[in-house]
Amino acid sequence: MSAIYIAGIALFSVLAQWLAWVCRVPAILFLLLTGLLLGPVSGQLQPDQLLGDLLFPVVSLSVAIILFEGALTLHFHELKGIGKVVRNLCSIGMLTTFAILTASAIWLLELDWRVAAVLGAVLVVTGPTVIAPMLNAMRPEKDIDRILRWEGIVIDPIGALFAVLVFEAVNQVGEAAVFSHTMLALFSTLGVGTSVGIVAGWLTTTIIRREWLPYELHKFGILALVLFSFTLANYLSHESGLLAVTIFGIWLANQDDLEIDSVLEFKEDLSMILISSLFILLAARLQLEDLMLLDGDVFIFLAIVLFVARPLSIAVSTFGSDLPLRSRLLLAWIAPRGIVAAAVGSVFALSMMQSGYPDANKMVPLIFTVIIVTVILQSLTATPLARLLKVRQPAPNTLLLIGANHVSRAVARGLKEQNVDVYLSDPAWENCKMARMDGLPCYYGNPQSEHAERYLPLTSLKSVMALSPNRHHNALGVQYFSHLLGEQNVFSLKSSTNHAKANKDSATFLSRQLLFGDEGNYAKLSSMMAKGGKVSATRLSEEFTWAQYQEVNKEAIPLFIIGEAGKNDDGLPVRPFTTQMKNAPGSGERVLALQPPKLSVLKDPAQKEAPIGEKLGD
Repeated sequence: MSAIYIAGIALFSVLAQWLAWVCRVPAILFLLLTGLLLGPVSGQLQPDQLLGDLLFPVVSLSVAIILFEGALTLHFHELKGIGKVVRNLCSIGMLTTFAILTASAIWLLELDWRVAAVLGAVLVVTGPTVIAPMLNAMRPEKDIDRILRWEGIVIDPIGALFAVLVFEAVNQVGEAAVFSHTMLALFSTLGVGTSVGIVAGWLTTTIIRREWLPYELHKFGILALVLFSFTLANYLSHESGLLAVTIFGIWLANQDDLEIDSVLEFKEDLSMILISSLFILLAARLQLEDLMLLDGDVFIFLAIVLFVARPLSIAVSTFGSDLPLRSRLLLAWIAPRGIVAAAVGSVFALSMMQSGYPDANKMVPLIFTVIIVTVILQSLTATPLARLLKVRQPAPNTLLLIGANHVSRAVARGLKEQNVDVYLSDPAWENCKMARMDGLPCYYGNPQSEHAERYLPLTSLKSVMALSPNRHHNALGVQYFSHLLGEQNVFSLKSSTNHAKANKDSATFLSRQLLFGDEGNYAKLSSMMAKGGKVSATRLSEEFTWAQYQEVNKEAIPLFIIGEAGKNDDGLPVRPFTTQMKNAPGSGERVLALQPPKLSVLKDPAQKEAPIGEKLGD
């Protein structure tokens, strides 16, 4: 029977993630709802009976992997450029939230002070997995979007590390009555956790750099080291394992010449599996009697979380900044708690209940209550509040080009010269480096990954053009962004003439729009550029019509139609030429095309003295 339950958890996890994807809401909502329905409501899932003595090790190891994956995203060089407000939010703002929530839990909820301190430390974490979907729907101004997105990214590992340190401190106080012994035990825990994490990071770096481990074993090898480091640190010093794996991840993230992108992608996939299963298990462990322990004072505590702790944290963090009051008001409302808070808090609660701490059984119900209320309430009200405060971004107008190869870079440069906002993405570092040298913003990685959700400017994207020579990369991007932006805003380039039929017959491309007409494909564009072809724009007029343009530029490949001020009637920043395009360009619009080498372009017969082939704006 156990196998059936485990398989059922996997199936319900996928269903919950799918529903979240369809509804475009944080997955945590459906995961929690699924766990509550399977556990306390129906009584079908009993995690303690299902896993028995393995429950605590399974949860602990899962949280260790989740924290390690979060730590892999924390780069020290990025901390220098995220702004004073974000630094304050992850330092003095975090401490302000901790102090207010801890004091409220002690005096209002009358919790044991040690349990209250751990609860306050756990609830300082927000997390990008709940922030990102909310921001994509809300589309706040760039400063607000940047602050909230970076706060979620940075406070994830930092807040978890802070919670671990608080947990260690109160644990040592509970075991040692003498202050000197308590401090000695605390520093021992910190020393062991930090040392094991650094040694594991150094060892992993050495193994990868010296190629002592084949590439195909990197993912499995690092996973094994994470689990071993966690258990070894806990063996040497009680509950120091979470600190060790966090330090381990931060160490790897800040090695400049270390190639761990495949490891990070693997850990993202593994974390999604663990998070989904873990949330259902943890929510199913909630008992109705535990929920009944939460009296009316919990609503006052929630009000303090929403209307006191967060606003004060924003007030101290933005003091002296030039953020307008309207931006601060929106920041003061948005702080949904997420996966790390639930996972880390559950591990601490299990440990404290095993150690006999009073009120430890109230911690998980309180954490889940805060998560449910903040996610649901703020998801429903964030967009109306942003609209009321008039801090939403204008309509999205950025083109994302999937691929930063020489074809995509040439197209991007041509669009940029016409004042069209472009953003590139490529998993090859050399392509990204060349794009950035050209002054083009480029995301290094797969645009459909969870990592991209944190770093790509998704709130400003209007349309996506898949220009990679790899049709499988194009297909993945097309499928992913068609759901986010709508199929009418997603386009793809054929890789070659030979692959044209495969693209058209593919289920992925069947209802999508193919770029640059029947003759346009990556191989042909690449060949023309290699021979000296250039991307240039030509303005049409009453005297120089689209028919005349085609007569003069028979060998050119038209790419885009750019309307006045970079806008078209259909709302796109530009209108690409596609195999299904119906409306031809008209007077006043510009045609951006790839011109063969040494081909002349007649711009306007009225300008007799203008040299043929001159680009607009030259």
